[in-house]
Amino acid sequence: MQITMDLAAEAAAGARHGLAAGEAGRPERADWTIDQGWERYTAQEHAVWKTLYERQMKLLPGRACDEFVQGMRALPIGADRIPDFRRLSEVLMRRTGWQVVAVPGLVPDEVFFEHLAHRRFPAGHFIRQPQELDYLQEPDVFHDVFGHVPMLMNPAIADYIQAYGEGGLRAQRLGRLTNLARVYWYTVEFGLLRQREGLRLYGAGIASSYTESVFALDSASPNRLRFDLERVMRTRYRIDDFQESYFVIDDLDQLLELSRIDFAPLYARLDQAPELEPGDVLPGDTVLHRGDGTYHAGRAKGALK
Repeated sequence: MQITMDLAAEAAAGARHGLAAGEAGRPERADWTIDQGWERYTAQEHAVWKTLYERQMKLLPGRACDEFVQGMRALPIGADRIPDFRRLSEVLMRRTGWQVVAVPGLVPDEVFFEHLAHRRFPAGHFIRQPQELDYLQEPDVFHDVFGHVPMLMNPAIADYIQAYGEGGLRAQRLGRLTNLARVYWYTVEFGLLRQREGLRLYGAGIASSYTESVFALDSASPNRLRFDLERVMRTRYRIDDFQESYFVIDDLDQLLELSRIDFAPLYARLDQAPELEPGDVLPGDTVLHRGDGTYHAGRAKGALK
């Protein structure tokens, strides 16, 4: 059904969004798009955006890659209001041919890939509650817009994510989504980039997280490894905590090379290779920083008490 409930009341009721809400979260349109309902955001919801925006903008200088900073400057994204997807799309269309479409939350895989393959970025229309500033199970408008949209202003990323959408549709037919999802996770969501000044973040999951923006670059705990496609496709990841390993590319054009690879032989080789745990370091890895694992070891020890 079409989502028409007041956004604040929906959140206060503890509702899940989109696919996570089951049939109650399914909108009328087959492509799962909805109207953003920008005029219905409350003052409290805009205030949550302002808090998140201002603290990230203070933190990210010297941490976010140049392309993220440039994209943010060129877009109608500011502190005082949740961005209007229509205005974002006008700027994106002129620059890279992308647009932002509102969805109620998580969408089915095939819907997600179909949107990306046609240069439509599906963004959740809801925003987290004030008590959820540092952790949210579902991606909201802050994660999707603040984290992802600035990078879509970059032509290399714009082409890469479209190619990922096309590859996702193929991987779904081949039953290889698990392997391909790891590529998206360790690049678009949690990727690091080497620039002249040092390591910088470009992944949306880091850029939109106050705590992980620090952990990913400053902590001695995680591994920072040079990106290798086949290695990444074998590596599990964490969905409920900081990453144990981050993979580092040399430049964004490196991602474009991935879109030109025939994945079919790669998938066949993966059948003969063991799965890897998030914190594994292999003899063949190019290790930029070998983590000491203290953070996750401490978490595991605490869980046993």
